Amino acid sequence: MEKILHSEKGCSAQSVSDTSGSAQRMRLLAYLHQHGSVNTFQAIMLLNILRPGARISELRAQGHGIVTHLGTLKDDQGRDHQKVATYYLSTGPVQKVAS
Repeated sequence: MEKILHSEKGCSAQSVSDTSGSAQRMRLLAYLHQHGSVNTFQAIMLLNILRPGARISELRAQGHGIVTHLGTLKDDQGRDHQKVATYYLSTGPVQKVAS
């Protein structure tokens, strides 16, 4: 069964089974616009993006202002992981990495 990324306004969102780079970038950008941020764990689990940092780099190269914050987050098993990236859409000048 194909997984579908659901939006708050219904089921009009994209399929997460498309693993092409362009489809991953579209899902990632749509999620950022809808939710304001996404962390590495969310991108992998919810959006089926194996290398979110690569997709973020490609989106930045396309001119999207995305800020990275590195922090400690818990995985789905409750284990702490340091320097996990959380990405935010920027409304101002973009810094490289905030920690």
